[in-house]
Amino acid sequence: MIRRLVLIAAATLAMAGAARAEVTDRSPAGFEIQRVLQIAAPRAKVWEALLQPARWWEPSHSWTGNAANLSMDFERECFCETLPKGRARHMAIVYSDGEKALRLFGGLGPLQFTGASGHLRFDLADVAAGGTRLTLTYSVGGYAKGGLAEAWAAPVDGVLGVQTERLKRYVETGTP
Repeated sequence: MIRRLVLIAAATLAMAGAARAEVTDRSPAGFEIQRVLQIAAPRAKVWEALLQPARWWEPSHSWTGNAANLSMDFERECFCETLPKGRARHMAIVYSDGEKALRLFGGLGPLQFTGASGHLRFDLADVAAGGTRLTLTYSVGGYAKGGLAEAWAAPVDGVLGVQTERLKRYVETGTP
């Protein structure tokens, strides 16, 4: 398990430069990341894609290494992953306002091994020429050995940058 965490952290840091969200606030108690993207597609198409993480999520940022195991399960209110002998709840779906806003609560990835959790927001708005502005905000707070913001803001920033760029490419081109 420790080896897996080290590999995930290394992959996160290696990919952090590929696409970066912005760490908009940090303190000893936590941090906030925000990313704003313009996507050349109508809001309905972006919303539909957002609800299908198996199609755009970076596979190396899943417990199984296979994004096909990821789903937004509204019956269970869960951003979940099917494991070989079980299931992982990455985050709980706490709010959904069809094609406008999706809010999730919990700790992504290795944050589940800390006393930290967060609120992940996806807000979608129409822009000129039929496009969509997607604003992602992830506010994380709690306890993590070594400090939450110091140890986790940059890696989480990198992962969310990769994920949002993959979502944008998927919506615009059909491949992440």
